[in-house]
Amino acid sequence: MNPPARSVLAVAAALLVTADACGQGMVLPKFERIELDNGTVILLHEKHDVPLIGVEVIIRGGASSDPEGLAGLSGLLAGLLEKGAGDRGAAEFAETVAAVGGELVANGELEAITISGEFLADDADLMVELLADMLRRPALDAAEMDKLRKRLINFIRAAKDSRLGALVPIYGNAFLFGDHPYGNPASGSEESLGKIKHRDLLGYYRDYIGADRLIIAVAGDFDSAAMKKNLTSAFGDWHKAAAVLIDVDAPVPQTGRRVLLVDKPGATQTYFWIASVGVAIDYPQRAELDIANTVFGGWFTSMLNTELRIKSGLTYGARSILTRSSQPGSVAIYSYTKTDSTVAAIDMALGVLSDLRASGIDSEMIQSAKNYILGQFPPRLETASQLAGILTQLEHMNLDVSYIDDYGAAVADADDEIITTVINDVYPALDDLVFVLLGDAELIREAITKYGPVTEISITTPRFRP
Repeated sequence: MNPPARSVLAVAAALLVTADACGQGMVLPKFERIELDNGTVILLHEKHDVPLIGVEVIIRGGASSDPEGLAGLSGLLAGLLEKGAGDRGAAEFAETVAAVGGELVANGELEAITISGEFLADDADLMVELLADMLRRPALDAAEMDKLRKRLINFIRAAKDSRLGALVPIYGNAFLFGDHPYGNPASGSEESLGKIKHRDLLGYYRDYIGADRLIIAVAGDFDSAAMKKNLTSAFGDWHKAAAVLIDVDAPVPQTGRRVLLVDKPGATQTYFWIASVGVAIDYPQRAELDIANTVFGGWFTSMLNTELRIKSGLTYGARSILTRSSQPGSVAIYSYTKTDSTVAAIDMALGVLSDLRASGIDSEMIQSAKNYILGQFPPRLETASQLAGILTQLEHMNLDVSYIDDYGAAVADADDEIITTVINDVYPALDDLVFVLLGDAELIREAITKYGPVTEISITTPRFRP
């Protein structure tokens, strides 16, 4: 529920990647990769256009490594990394970062704990000191943990009142993946957060946080030799994590239909999420899939939005979402509608999915999507912080630089027939779907039985998984 933060301080930063000769893509700048004896990986790109440094830190693990019944533990730990470290208490740590106009934000994500930061070049030494304190000497204070846990629980409860749309994918992934690690909500649930004891937090830190899980990428205005020395001094003698990080297995593909109904009495709208298991981040036809998803549900004039919003007025928006991790994530349709048009909107969404699989996409729409993607891709790589984030992602997911360097050309050269093949490979058949609906069960319960066997829970249930 807490997306990775990105600072606005770097708006003036010059492009850190260069366009290729045909203008069809971007090429990552050269960077240095150092692996320390303890397994820590350091990635450095030195560029002196503006006096800023972006840093991205990944600790492998995240929600997918949370112990059974304690979903949200890694996310809780991530939040506590900002609440005091080294000789600084929570307030002093925050004031130290703010006093120099810096930023350090930690988040718990599905397969990692991340720390995103940005500092002025003159504060490079302080940046490394603070990172080392956060990771090696966090306070992990019991009182701060209790405050943060209560705050996270209150966020979930507040969302159940006023931000229902944000909860639907959480319910969805929990239902789709079940006991698989991808079903763990990174934010935890009211129930799982309430179970976490301080000793659980300390145990997780001891077992799963260590040098062999650490990736640090630094990009911007610094001296590489000095930065390498500083980071090696800060982390080179750090111990490895005590426990083995178990690899996540591929989830079982969805077969047949299942329906989860989350009852919110009095709701005037139904939020729905229709999904199946998709593909992983290293899917070979990534460019073709991105083109297909853009046309299907990735922009305002997409097939889904055109039918459900522009033509019919059944919703204010409909989209398709691809979640790609080290193993296949979800491929989903997401929208919402008035309670009395729930079935009409879902049927229309299914009709659009059927048309996509049966008829594919015409050449004109494919070319339009290519132009859109090529126009959107470069701005995502223009700041030091963004580049540091890309470098850590490539390292974490074991991806080659060609994942970025060849992407533009792959989009431009994507073949219509291959796109059609990808559509039928990735987007699910109508018989193999999970439906998650959040709305007034009394008004829609009977009608939605047409979509499959229904499991029902109340929105007041303190967990996301039935």
